Amino acid sequence: MGHIDYAAFLGGMTLVCGLFVLAGRLGRDAAWLHHRVCGAAVSFSRMLFPVFLLVFLLRSFLFEPFRIPSASMMPTLLVGDFILVTKYNYGLRMPLTNTRLLGDREPQRGDVVVFRYPEDPGESYIKRVVGLPGDQLHYRDKKLYINDQLVAALPKGRFYSSASGRSMNGVEIWEEELAGINHEILLNPSRRSRDVEIVVPERAYFVLGDNRDNSRDSRVWGFVPDQLLVGKALLVWLNWDRGVAWRRIGKLI
Repeated sequence: MGHIDYAAFLGGMTLVCGLFVLAGRLGRDAAWLHHRVCGAAVSFSRMLFPVFLLVFLLRSFLFEPFRIPSASMMPTLLVGDFILVTKYNYGLRMPLTNTRLLGDREPQRGDVVVFRYPEDPGESYIKRVVGLPGDQLHYRDKKLYINDQLVAALPKGRFYSSASGRSMNGVEIWEEELAGINHEILLNPSRRSRDVEIVVPERAYFVLGDNRDNSRDSRVWGFVPDQLLVGKALLVWLNWDRGVAWRRIGKLI
């Protein structure tokens, strides 16, 4: 979902502007303030510091926007969706380090979560939580078993789209139920099942993409440690796919 570390950028800009503002206050009569470049830097910092600080705090503790670049969460999320993620659902965390500060709520089965990719924490991924700490999971023949119980799923026909997701046209749509949460998944009969049998360790989660045969997820690279969680996907606030897809705006996830 992107390689730019916006949190580090915003934190750095907030710090730099704050230092310029502080220097301007402490050295009000200093000769260097009368230099055109230095004086302009202080003036701009005074204007920008509250903006950077507000955005940094909102993004760190409340909400963060993300863009969906791939088809791995279809049909729930489409290429071109811009989503809003709540940062407080799984506890307030320290900016940049992601260390938990307050709260002890954990992800629930069925939650769609954003997290730092375990193999490259500079990259953000989005998947659905299917396995909680201590769960025994078995994915076999495109069927999901949790603690020896088959997860209910019913066929709903075929998927068709005229937008970017048309590469998935013709694959099967199934409605799956996870802990009372009903959501659609895609299964491609022409793809071989990526089977796995594991036990989820403590403080970690097993995640899958809703586009089950077109997703690199915990079946490939393993578990998501708690410290890599970013937040819970809330809604689609925009979709841009060769134009605005108005019907998707405001769609809850």
